[in-house]
Amino acid sequence: MNIKSLQAFVHLCDSKSFNKTATAMHISPSALSRQIQKLEQDIAQNLFLRDNRSVELTPAGKKLLPIAMKIITEWQQFQSESKLGEQELKGKLRLFCSVTASYSHLPELLAEFRLLHPYIELELSTGDPAQSIDKIMQDETDIAISALPEVLPARLEFETISEIPLSVIAPSGSSSFGVELSKQPINWNKVPFIVPEAGTARERANAWFKKMRIKPNIYAQVSGHEAIVSMVALGCGIGIAPEVVIVNSPVRDKIERLKLEPIRPFKLGVCCKRSNLDNPLITAFWKVAQKIYIQP
Repeated sequence: MNIKSLQAFVHLCDSKSFNKTATAMHISPSALSRQIQKLEQDIAQNLFLRDNRSVELTPAGKKLLPIAMKIITEWQQFQSESKLGEQELKGKLRLFCSVTASYSHLPELLAEFRLLHPYIELELSTGDPAQSIDKIMQDETDIAISALPEVLPARLEFETISEIPLSVIAPSGSSSFGVELSKQPINWNKVPFIVPEAGTARERANAWFKKMRIKPNIYAQVSGHEAIVSMVALGCGIGIAPEVVIVNSPVRDKIERLKLEPIRPFKLGVCCKRSNLDNPLITAFWKVAQKIYIQP
């Protein structure tokens, strides 16, 4: 049992993907599999339940995880104190993102970041993604996972990590406006819309309304995309929401996507003040984002 194998095991517990952990550890998936098999041989128990789609911890794996994390932490502390390794970065890094991004994109970033920089303290806050740019400009956060606005302030740096489609969604069950949606053409004046209150998604929605020549009957303007999907599921109206929010919503089975003219997607990325890229903590996070999402 060695430190690198334990580090690979801990990372795999977070990523639940042999390919992702192998990439992060700079080894092949087969080499990673051999490391895990060696650990399993050492303790004479299986650590993971594997199939073609998922990797789940066994009871033995769950017992080993806190022990492995303690061993790794103590080893890294020893390296730091004895100056055998590189000087570890220390300090606090403030992150801001939407609730959805906190489990759709952030876990992969943090799994790699924690492995490389275990002594950096992370302070995470979540909220309306439309607030991301303002929070950076007002120094309320160091880095935000944000949509790229139509005009990015000159003082900011943005690195794209994903492209996010938007969909028009309706309740899958009966609703007061269901009949109107079945007509051709649709009388949009009789269909209530639930839209983002502000931000890039609202800009895309407004452009789509203009393209479709729709004067929307707006039932609600919502801060935070997650609530849009919930309100649609309740039958309050049809909504415009990012696909990443829809697929991660607990009420996704209660909505359906309407087959209409597509809405232009937006770019999601990490954003910070350009002047702060000299901060080693921010630079470290930026490099992890580039490593994971920006393929050569």
